Amino acid sequence: MSRCLLMTLLLLLIYSGAEAHSVHYQVENKGISVRVFYAEDDPASYSSYEIFGPGDKITHQKGRTDRNGFVSFLPDRKGEWIIKVFGESEHGMHGAQIEVNVNENLFMDSFKKPLVAKYTKAFVGISLILALFGLWALTRSWKKGRTDEQRKS
Repeated sequence: MSRCLLMTLLLLLIYSGAEAHSVHYQVENKGISVRVFYAEDDPASYSSYEIFGPGDKITHQKGRTDRNGFVSFLPDRKGEWIIKVFGESEHGMHGAQIEVNVNENLFMDSFKKPLVAKYTKAFVGISLILALFGLWALTRSWKKGRTDEQRKS
């Protein structure tokens, strides 16, 4: 009788230990995704990232973007979430800081882009105008210097 009881307890112990090693999962249609890219057809694939919750000093999540440059996370409270992405391309290291505002329903309310990202075309246009003006001023002063030397001779 005691052998039968011992065998039953041993079988129960083995079975309960086996159950602890199983992996469970649940698929939900929630979360926030951010796509990070260098150009429209050049995603920041496998770039490292860190996500900080509102007021956090320790990362909420960190890892690497997927092949298409996506970072996905599930916020656990409202506020401003900061995603820092560090990518390396042919041109060296690049980084971006994305600020996502999450509402009380844990959905994205809004996100902020840096000033340069919002107005990239304007910055490039102004830079080209200034570069052309600089070249024009340089050639004009060079020509003026040559004509002044010719008059003195």
